Amino acid sequence: MQIIDEKNRKMTGATLPGGSKVEFKQFDIPKPGYGQVLVRTKASTICGSDIRCIYREHVGVGPEGYQGVIAGHEPCGQIVEEGPGLKRFKKGDRVIVYHISGCGVCHECRQGFMISCTSPKRQAYGWQRDGGMAPYILCDEKDLVELPPELSYCDGAQVACGFGTVYEALEKIQVSGDDAVLVVGLGPVGLAALMLAKAMGANMLIGVDTNTERIALASKLGLIDHGFEANDQTVANIKAITGGHGVEKALDASASDPGRQTAIRACRKWGKIALVGEGGTVHFNPSPDILHDQKTIYGSWVTSIWRMEDLVERLVRWNIHPEDLITNRFPLEKADEAYSLMASGHCGKVAVCFDEELK
Repeated sequence: MQIIDEKNRKMTGATLPGGSKVEFKQFDIPKPGYGQVLVRTKASTICGSDIRCIYREHVGVGPEGYQGVIAGHEPCGQIVEEGPGLKRFKKGDRVIVYHISGCGVCHECRQGFMISCTSPKRQAYGWQRDGGMAPYILCDEKDLVELPPELSYCDGAQVACGFGTVYEALEKIQVSGDDAVLVVGLGPVGLAALMLAKAMGANMLIGVDTNTERIALASKLGLIDHGFEANDQTVANIKAITGGHGVEKALDASASDPGRQTAIRACRKWGKIALVGEGGTVHFNPSPDILHDQKTIYGSWVTSIWRMEDLVERLVRWNIHPEDLITNRFPLEKADEAYSLMASGHCGKVAVCFDEELK
C-alpha cells in the first residue's frame, strides 16, 4: 500500500474543460473528515455520459452541471486513510464507489436510490465533486460497496455505473431463461447488458448496432447469437429468427430514435422494453406499437446501492468479469488519449488504470 508523502501532499488529476480536451492539474491530496475515507484509485473507467455531456461540451448548468472537478465517475480502489466515525469500512478494504453522494435522508436516498436524491446537497463524483481520474479520491463511507477478492479493480470500476445501470434495467423487465433478449446499441453499456442477460439465463441474445466493429466485438466475446447492422429490415430480421413473434425482452442503449423504435417494434406481444440510453428522442405509434400488443416500456436510470451490492455478489456466483469488456487501458498521464479513443467509438470499454491494473 502506497505511503503518502506528507511533506508534499500533491497529486495530478484530469479535468474536462469541454471541446474534446483533457487538462491535467495539480491538486492537494485531501484528508478524510468524519465518516470519510481516502481511497487509492486503482481503476477508473470512462462512461459514455462523460463523453456526451462533459468531454465534447458541457451540458447542464447550476448544481447539476459539471463543476470543473477531477473527472471520472466510475472509480474503484483501496482505502488508505480513515476519518473518524467509520461504521463498516477500514483501511485496506477494496471498494467500489457508488457515484452519487446523496443527502441520505430524503425518500429516494432512504430507498438506496441516491441517483434520484432530491436534495441540493446531492453531488456526483466526477461531476460536482472530485472523481476517479487521479491517484486518490475522497469518499463518504456511505457511498462505498465492498469489492470481493474474486473481482478485480477493473471489474469493480464498471459496476460503479455501467453494469449497475443495466442490471437494474434487466431486473425491471425480469429477464430469465424464458426469454430471447434484444440489445440495441453495442457500446460498453450494451455489451454489459448482453453479458448480464446471458448470465441471467436468456435463451437467445440478439445485438443491433450501426457500427459493424461493435457487432464483431460482441460476437468475438461470445455475447450474441445473432448480430444485425441497423437498417430498414432489422425488425423483420429479428422476427424471422424468433418464429415471427419477436423477442420477449429488449433493451435500448443506443439513445437514438431509430434504435428505440427497433427495440419497441421487435418485441412480441406482452413484451417488455427498457430504455437506458440517455438523451435524444423517440417517435412511435402508440396503438400498433404498444397498446394493441400490450407491451410495457420501462425507463431505468442507474441503480440503487443495495442492488449494486446484490450485483457484486452475483458476479462472483456467475463467475463473470466486467473486465473482459475492456479493450484498452491507459495510465493517467495518457488520459487524453483514453477519452479520445472512447469518443471515437472504435473500442469496447476504456479504462485509466493505476499500479497493477494497468497490466
